[in-house]
Amino acid sequence: MGTADLAREFLAEHDPAATAPLEFLRARFDAGLAWVQYPPGLGGLGLPRAEQAAVDRVFAEAGAPDNNPRRIGIGLGMAAPTILGHGTDEQQRRWLRPLWTGEEVWCQLFSEPGAGSDLAGLATRAVREGDGWVVDGQKVWTSMAHEARWAILLARTDPAVPKHQGLTFFVVDMTGPGVEVRPLRQITGEAEFNEVFLTGVRIPDADRLGAVGAGWAVAQTTLMNERVSIGGAAIPREGGLIGIVAGLWRERPELRSPGSHDELLRLWVEAEAARLTGTRLRQQLAAGRPGPEGSAAKLLFARLNQEISALELDLLGEEGLRHDAWTMARPSSVDFAGRTAGYRYLRAKGNSIEGGTSEILRNIVAERVLGLPPEQRADKDVAWKDLPK
Repeated sequence: MGTADLAREFLAEHDPAATAPLEFLRARFDAGLAWVQYPPGLGGLGLPRAEQAAVDRVFAEAGAPDNNPRRIGIGLGMAAPTILGHGTDEQQRRWLRPLWTGEEVWCQLFSEPGAGSDLAGLATRAVREGDGWVVDGQKVWTSMAHEARWAILLARTDPAVPKHQGLTFFVVDMTGPGVEVRPLRQITGEAEFNEVFLTGVRIPDADRLGAVGAGWAVAQTTLMNERVSIGGAAIPREGGLIGIVAGLWRERPELRSPGSHDELLRLWVEAEAARLTGTRLRQQLAAGRPGPEGSAAKLLFARLNQEISALELDLLGEEGLRHDAWTMARPSSVDFAGRTAGYRYLRAKGNSIEGGTSEILRNIVAERVLGLPPEQRADKDVAWKDLPK
């Protein structure tokens, strides 16, 4: 029986029109139809990732509720594969189901004011105390921290070894004592990002992912999946921003100007090439762990979003200067399609920072994809405590 047949069989027993959304989602997870590539008992069936598309299509045609993937994207794209790859059986059973159903929102506590591009230089400390850890530090650029129940955290547990070796990966209860979330206002006027202050936050050792000191290796799983989820997302032909601008071109011929046709055509071709590359990346992801090629996809995604949104603004002229977000909102997700051209242009500037800055991603592509000589890193073998701060 194919996965589409399994989905139809499930729908015959669980009418989405007569079942509460959360109850429906929980049952779907338990049936292995949440993410079919995951193991049985963890929302999957141990099947190839490509089989998920047929399942999703059947559920969409039936009008079944989804898990609001925009709101829980960090959990789905970053926390879940990390928990699956490095978590214990108990941790997987404890976190994956409410993560997928959307009952528990996740965020990511990685970047710091003094350790953004150089993530391994972070200063947040986790000190062993009894059967747990006490964490102190500050994190920044944390999407969804204002709604999150859990966070994945990278902290320093040994300052006496080189910076990449003294890190450990934890899961943090964002509702616990000592966690303070403050909004960060962006150029759009909104505050989807946050800074998070951790003061004496206690984490049980049972909430550690991976071995003590192995946090950098665990974080690589998170980061590579993050870049694929941002730059290699599944979209139809002419999906995303290029579809918005192409539609504007067709519907409002009075906006066309000399040279804009060639620019639109160039960006359309690049967007289609990026979409097809994303399809290949997802196939590679289905076969195993994502590689550094995800960095190239995310790098291209950022550049295209910025160039396409700039073209839209050029076409609209003064009309494009209107912006609808001066409400100081705290959004639950980023929705480029449902906003004005002014919002899209401003928000796209952040694409070259989130998920790894474009400068760092170029280094990764140069060294790990193209095989070019690496940059000289004088601090590679120096204990973190001895590095200039």
